[in-house]
Amino acid sequence: MFKLIKPALSLLLFTLATRVSAQEVRIFSNEFLSIGLGARAQGMANSLVASTNDVYSLYWNPAGLADLESEMQVAYKHAEYFAGIANYDFGGIAKKLKDSAALAFGVVRFGVDDIPNTLYLVEPDGSVNYDNVTLFSVADYAFFVSYGRRIGRLAYGGSAKVIHRRVGPFARAWGFGLDAGIKYRMGTRFTLAAMARDVTSTFNAWTITMSDADREALLLTGNEMPENSIEIALPKLLMGFSYLQPLGSSLALRSELGADVSFDGQRNTLLSSKTLSLEPHLGLELAFKSVFFLRGGIGNLQRETIWDPLQTGNRTSFQPNVGAGFYLKYLAIDYAYTDIGDNSVAPYSHMVSLRFDLSKDIFDKNVGNKDLEETATP
Repeated sequence: MFKLIKPALSLLLFTLATRVSAQEVRIFSNEFLSIGLGARAQGMANSLVASTNDVYSLYWNPAGLADLESEMQVAYKHAEYFAGIANYDFGGIAKKLKDSAALAFGVVRFGVDDIPNTLYLVEPDGSVNYDNVTLFSVADYAFFVSYGRRIGRLAYGGSAKVIHRRVGPFARAWGFGLDAGIKYRMGTRFTLAAMARDVTSTFNAWTITMSDADREALLLTGNEMPENSIEIALPKLLMGFSYLQPLGSSLALRSELGADVSFDGQRNTLLSSKTLSLEPHLGLELAFKSVFFLRGGIGNLQRETIWDPLQTGNRTSFQPNVGAGFYLKYLAIDYAYTDIGDNSVAPYSHMVSLRFDLSKDIFDKNVGNKDLEETATP
């Protein structure tokens, strides 16, 4: 843990000491961490803060790590956005500890690769030389170290994360932040949860690394020169309320109503003001004997302005999500399909996530009965 935190803190302190040219709070800072992690969650419109109970809890709510169903879990997730232009990958591992606790490590990468660098496409004499075109990547990374523990009906946890962002050879940033979450079982079927993301605010220290030749090329084309800066991501509160309803001996229906509250300015959400924005979402998961899962959700509710000259006013838009899961004894495969509303604006996206459960006695009971037994424990 300290090997990851130390270089980020050192760079941040160095940047502060040198008095960088700007320091500002930005809306949508580190927004790649708001996309969502795991196909199960995205099939439910990211409504998983109260229901999460596996290695993906390090992202959704570290308190959920206390409910691991196996001694160790290893997970991998891959998603493609905008018809494969952008790729989102995650790898993580979680280990159950003594005293109803668990520890997890994870890495997230969101990037666009093979971007042409055409700064030197045109030679000084005006001729075009395609041999001067090179490729670079723009990628964001997040490294997580998370811990969760349960005491009776209450579970709590936290995550320390190091952020690294890179724009090819031109710029890079390091940042550090903390997340904290809780889960509370209300009776035998209800779970109430909250997760504070960037609870201490997250600082990204940007350093411009482009060469003098790159700077000259940008100036010649009339571009504004970027400068070193510190970017601040303000806290964000994720809330969830989950209800589990057994439907006989083989079926169980889980529903979760969630809300994301942002404090970094007005966003285009269903409810918003100059100081905060609230985005509600709803997810459903139907389980058959802990083997087959069907999921659905509604999220990304927004107020849109109608630009049609024959109409006036605003309208409410939303994004429906669907998904499925298939769990074997040691392997869980989840799939989600999103952006199935207006594909002309946001091309379809497929998400696949895998989870390996390294224990001998998992999935031997149906979801409904198992969860009811757990929630009945004081």
